[in-house]
Amino acid sequence: MNSLKTFSAAALFSCLAMSAALAETFEVKMLNQGEKGSMVFEPDFVALKPGDTVRFIPTHKSHNVATIEGMVPQGATGFKSKINEAFEIALDHPGFYGIKCSPHYGMGMVMLIKVGDAQLPDSYKAVEHPARAKPRFDALLAAAEAKP
Repeated sequence: MNSLKTFSAAALFSCLAMSAALAETFEVKMLNQGEKGSMVFEPDFVALKPGDTVRFIPTHKSHNVATIEGMVPQGATGFKSKINEAFEIALDHPGFYGIKCSPHYGMGMVMLIKVGDAQLPDSYKAVEHPARAKPRFDALLAAAEAKP
């Protein structure tokens, strides 16, 4: 019986190690100027599997990353990094995360992260954004709905 318990524990440990090894890390740059204009995240949409990690890299001073109130999956916890520091987070909770750079939110610096197989909540469309962030979010939300 002890050998069965030892085998089960070893099998569980092996499965956990394999799932951690399968997790990916996605890099997102925080830019003053990018392909889509000024004050952008590149890429501005990332689709992850639960357990994958996002690494945010500030390429210029005065950037951070923060979730947007009302745009975090139910049951998930929002997050906010410090200004000028790289930030890394593993996202396990399926759903969509609305992301902003706090100092540049008014300039439209936003992105969207999808974790797992999730439907975009209708409530996300009702979240109010600063004038320059709204058209960028409208485009991101439309693209997210169009993707399988």
